[in-house]
Amino acid sequence: MSIITAVSLSKGHHFSKPNAMEIRLLTGLGVAGDAHSGVTVKHRSRVAKDPTQPNLRQVHLLHEELFDELRGKGFRVVPGDMGENVTTRGVDLLDLPTGTRLHLGASAVVEITGLRNPCIQIDRFQQGLMAATLDRDATGNLVRKAGVMSVVLSGGDLRPGDAVRIELPAGPHRPLQPV
Repeated sequence: MSIITAVSLSKGHHFSKPNAMEIRLLTGLGVAGDAHSGVTVKHRSRVAKDPTQPNLRQVHLLHEELFDELRGKGFRVVPGDMGENVTTRGVDLLDLPTGTRLHLGASAVVEITGLRNPCIQIDRFQQGLMAATLDRDATGNLVRKAGVMSVVLSGGDLRPGDAVRIELPAGPHRPLQPV
C-alpha cells in the first residue's frame, strides 16, 4: 500500500520543515503557506540566478524508506528533517519517470519534474548526511536519493494516512534528472 506518512511546511527558508496535521496544495503554486510556493522559483540560489524561472520545485516528496536506510547508517532523521513537504511509504519515487502523476489524498495531483539535487545544507544539518544521500549504480552513475520535486496540477488537502496512486506518463519514459 502506498501512503503519505507525514506532511510538512515552513513559512521561512529553513532546511527542515515542521510536520503538520494537514497541508493544502494549491494548483500551479505548491503548498499553501510554504516558503517555496509560487509560480516562479523560490529557492534562494535559483532566485539569485534568474527569478523569472518557472518553479519546478513546488512540492518536495521524499520516501520514508530513505530514513530507514539513513538510521541504519547512524543518522537521526525523521519526516520533515530534509525539507520535504510530503513523506511517502511504499512508493519508489526515484524509479519513476519524469512526468509521472501522483494522485495524493482525495483530490490533489502533482507531476514529478525531477530529482532533488542534494546541497551542502544537508551536511550543515548532520555532517556526512549529503554523502549518505548519494550513491553509485552498477555502472558507476551518480544516484541522488534525496527525493523528487513536483508541480501541483490539482490542489487539495493532504494528511498522514492518505493514499498515493501512481499514474505513469505515456512512453517512452524519460529518467529523472536534477531540477
